[in-house]
Amino acid sequence: MVTDNKPSLVTLTVDGVEHQVPAGANLVDALGKIGKEVPHYCYHPKLPVAGNCRMCLVELGSPLRDRATNEVILENGKPKIGWQPKPAIACATNVTPGLHVRLNSPTVKACREGVTEMLLLNHPLDCPICDQAGECKLQEFSAEYGRGYSRYVDEKNAKPKHTRLGPRVTLDDERCILCSRCVRFSSEIAKDPVLGFVNRGSFNTLTCFPGRELANNYSLNTVDICPVGALTSTDFRFKMRVWFLKQTPSIDTESSAGANTTVWSREGKIYRITPRQNDAVNDTWMADSGRELYKIVEAPNRVTTATVKQSQVTLDVALEAAKQALQGGKVAIVGSGHQSVEEQWLLARIAQATAATTYVPAHLGKADGLLISEDRTPNFRGALVTQLTTRPADANLNALKADIDAGKVQTLLICREDLADFGLTPSTLAKVRTIVLATHHNTTTAAAEIVIPALTVFERSGTFINCQFRLQSFAQAVPGPTGVVPDTLSLGRLANVEVANLWQAIATSTPTMAGLNGRLLPAEGVQLDSTPWASFSFPESKLLKFAPVARN
Repeated sequence: MVTDNKPSLVTLTVDGVEHQVPAGANLVDALGKIGKEVPHYCYHPKLPVAGNCRMCLVELGSPLRDRATNEVILENGKPKIGWQPKPAIACATNVTPGLHVRLNSPTVKACREGVTEMLLLNHPLDCPICDQAGECKLQEFSAEYGRGYSRYVDEKNAKPKHTRLGPRVTLDDERCILCSRCVRFSSEIAKDPVLGFVNRGSFNTLTCFPGRELANNYSLNTVDICPVGALTSTDFRFKMRVWFLKQTPSIDTESSAGANTTVWSREGKIYRITPRQNDAVNDTWMADSGRELYKIVEAPNRVTTATVKQSQVTLDVALEAAKQALQGGKVAIVGSGHQSVEEQWLLARIAQATAATTYVPAHLGKADGLLISEDRTPNFRGALVTQLTTRPADANLNALKADIDAGKVQTLLICREDLADFGLTPSTLAKVRTIVLATHHNTTTAAAEIVIPALTVFERSGTFINCQFRLQSFAQAVPGPTGVVPDTLSLGRLANVEVANLWQAIATSTPTMAGLNGRLLPAEGVQLDSTPWASFSFPESKLLKFAPVARN
């Protein structure tokens, strides 16, 4: 028997109009999918239900049944609806067959106005300087569902401002509406229950437990889910208005988890990185360490010009010199898990043309069980799929060093790796002609005969294959340094491959990606068949999943 695992649909009647929605779905989510907004603050689809804010109050009803026969009571030929005597919170309600909901009744409107008025009693009127302006749910909902005026004439209660909760998060407690999203995230997702509320009533305050601070590597997710401007990123605080920023989809490159991200930039400058929802990969979260990666774009040691024997040359001259060097025989290639699928495929073509031995070194670290895996590269699986390598990542490059010392290698092409990290000293590299494609100067570029500048992940487009063998795309967010071109163009020149139809060539020559086009992938990516590599022992190769959300 074939099943499609799709949830069964039931009838939900909203303000007298019937809709088909998944049975058992949370009412807030179900209404959102049919275009009906239920204002809410404390509810988050990835967190346990708390029911703090009461903003999502609605009227609920269901068909009345005769107590003796259990038959539905009809009125004018239609089921007679029995409405609950008081409004109920939608966030703690699951859809059941025959459920009726009122979203715009006078009672519901009065509830929303009352909740909004209460939340604004002590809230500062500092929207013009608040970092959350433009993204603030309180700002939006108070305008749409509030009274439009305040009856409060007393002095507002002052609370602590710009309080340091941790190294990356700053609290403005006057703005806090006590939704507890941050508390639940720290406890349930990050497994670091460090936040809580103290005091009572109007003096209720968010704080860290004594002797603790919000310092885990997922702390900035509390800023993302804060519905107001209470929690702010210390790094982004007062830097830029969000409505001026361009959003670009990207991938967190610090591990093989492949967390989906959004890069926020303006006029060629990146200001912040936030998570992008992909329930198959990272839910709506990302690690703090990945949010700082954009700073490499403006690092002082960027490689911005091509050089041959330490002399600055044009890119064309450097590529021609590299092409000549690769034709001399006895070639070895060091690829990288930081290269895109497209770049690895081109590098594999160079390896075939030069009969080169290829190496893809491993970058290993401790996994955290969430979005930081042991494999600290975003695309080692891509090196397997593109046949750049046929073996697990090298923990070291001892074999390459031995071949260089034995004279078996005369020319070495290195892409996006510093071989000093793997024990190859400048004296070893001095024994061969070295060609390096790099984004930043390092020990290897200093020893190289030919240096070709490359672009960071934020300055080019491409695809990665994460630890689940999911093919995902990333897009260029900002322009690269003047005169620096993508690696695909540089490698295409070296491989004598026309890159205009690159994905057609990749799909034709790579069975795992037959019929795919990396430029036209869906937002959630495409799951590839990992069967050919089932026997490999990958670092942290299992599916990274968050604990199931505890519902009401």
